[in-house]
Amino acid sequence: MKTPLYKQRSASIEKRTIDLLKRMTTEEKIAQLYCAFKTALLSRDKDGKEQLDEERVLRIYPHGIGRICALSHSYSVSEGPKVANKIQNFFINRTRLGIPVLFDCEALHGCVAPGSTSFPQAIGLASTWNTALLEKIAKVIGKETRARGAVQVLSPVLDIARDVRAGRTEETYGEDPFLVTKMGLAFVKGVQSNRVITTPKHYVANFVGDGGRDSYPIHMSDRMMREIYLPPYEAVIREANALSIMSAYHSIDGTPCSANYKYLTEILRKEWGFKGTVVSDWTAVSHIHDFHRVAKDHAEAAELAIKAGLDVECPISVCFSHLPELVQNGRVPMDILNEAVRRVLYGKFWCGLFDNPYVEEQLAVTITNCKEHKMLALEAARQSIVLLKNDGLLPFKKNVSTLAVIGPNAEVGRLGGYSTTEVSVTSPLEGIQKTKPKGTKIVFTQGCGLTVKEEDGITSAVKAAKGADAVVMVMGNSTPITEGEGHDRCNLDLPGIQEKLILKVAEANPNVVVALVGGSAVTMQKWIDKVKAIVMAWYPGQEGGTAIGEVIFGKISPNGKLPVTFPKTTGQCPLYYNMKPSGRNYDYNDLRGIQEQFAFGHGLSYTTFRYSDMNVYLKGKGRN
Repeated sequence: MKTPLYKQRSASIEKRTIDLLKRMTTEEKIAQLYCAFKTALLSRDKDGKEQLDEERVLRIYPHGIGRICALSHSYSVSEGPKVANKIQNFFINRTRLGIPVLFDCEALHGCVAPGSTSFPQAIGLASTWNTALLEKIAKVIGKETRARGAVQVLSPVLDIARDVRAGRTEETYGEDPFLVTKMGLAFVKGVQSNRVITTPKHYVANFVGDGGRDSYPIHMSDRMMREIYLPPYEAVIREANALSIMSAYHSIDGTPCSANYKYLTEILRKEWGFKGTVVSDWTAVSHIHDFHRVAKDHAEAAELAIKAGLDVECPISVCFSHLPELVQNGRVPMDILNEAVRRVLYGKFWCGLFDNPYVEEQLAVTITNCKEHKMLALEAARQSIVLLKNDGLLPFKKNVSTLAVIGPNAEVGRLGGYSTTEVSVTSPLEGIQKTKPKGTKIVFTQGCGLTVKEEDGITSAVKAAKGADAVVMVMGNSTPITEGEGHDRCNLDLPGIQEKLILKVAEANPNVVVALVGGSAVTMQKWIDKVKAIVMAWYPGQEGGTAIGEVIFGKISPNGKLPVTFPKTTGQCPLYYNMKPSGRNYDYNDLRGIQEQFAFGHGLSYTTFRYSDMNVYLKGKGRN
């Protein structure tokens, strides 16, 4: 029997896709647009052992399924590939055409799976301004992801962070469309070099709703969209062949992004030539009815979404489960269904699922968080740290015999949102202890909790400060406690009593360094003049503590630059460097002069410069 064209490796992706599509029934086509979690496929036996529930799977998905969301999030580095292979084997051998399933995962700054390498959060990676470094990191992320069995990552975030009150600012590459574009290109190219599909998100213009609130409606001119918010997406499609896009939760001028024909079809496909899949943010298709109220029910939500150009409803097919009836009664034409399925199949052929559907089960154990990847995480942390202020205190000299380390973020390694789990993280305190000079004594006390109002620890913190030559206060935020997804802020001050602690410690010791851990700007008007140095460490990844220690002791010179503007007060937001000129020449009545605390691109180093023997020569006769 002749091998079907879609199974022939030598044939082009386009020809294989078309051949397979022609062979599929309507039911098989619709199945390729379905998503599920592992819970739909797996159950536990009487001994509590997880197993593939074949009877249930055949009952629910007799024609196969397009993708399984976030499978790798739940399994160890050794177990994950085995589970992926077991599920893959079932769908290839128990369905008529043997179409493989696609596994996706989050991978914002590392594959979100137990034990994977954790790099600095995206905002920290943007602070490196180093596209070559980010592409190298992205290659590692793609490599570790593929070894787990996943072939699509739901990253990078290409939202423009123009309002730092947004809790998810940490996930972005900052406020400037050019910087975001260049970093986004590096990420897409790096990950997709492993034949792993990237999913730039959240298309388009998320995180800039009124008040800096995630997913709030936006109302913007076409010019604003094309100058600021669309360029990163256009670039990764035209220049890096990004093969998926995630539609956002919010609405643009009243139309939900996941049902927006203008953005999903007219601009994305017709104007830019995008040939990949559009997937929804999780439950965003349901939101067309549930929140936006522009569909009368979930069936109509599915109809609006797929007609607008959305291909796959993630993470489960609540609305798309109505596709059989919608196609049967003609509300969704067959040509629209075929186009969506064709795009899904194209992605599966592109990443090699039909030719190499299984993963080598020991590969992940060998490469995940290996020595080389750990060293890359350390280098990224080093380059991400921004020195905001330094009145000659840093780097510490050898005469610092006793150093007090104080603060709620000192003893813990905070990684930020969408991070790996079960990975060894060096905390700032551990990093300082590891990198200190031999004769320096470290004294630690927490001083206060992250958000608590109790002041019990201030006395011991002041005592430690008085007995030390200098103090490092590791303060800031933590996702998901004080920022992150679902945690937008209306106040950018440090939470809890952290500011009071800084003031009390600064009274006790004039040599105070504040090291900030977090994912966005903080305001510091109450205490900035009381301390001699400020370091922005962001969420620095698993090796971040070591990098912090190296910076304060001068083993490296910091060279990170801010990708966002730090305002002086929350009331200034949104504040960004490339604002259009005002029609008048005055600003706030109670805030004159320089508006920002630290400007976009700000970042100090330990290098000093001196100009000497300067001469000026006139060219010609010196006339204009």
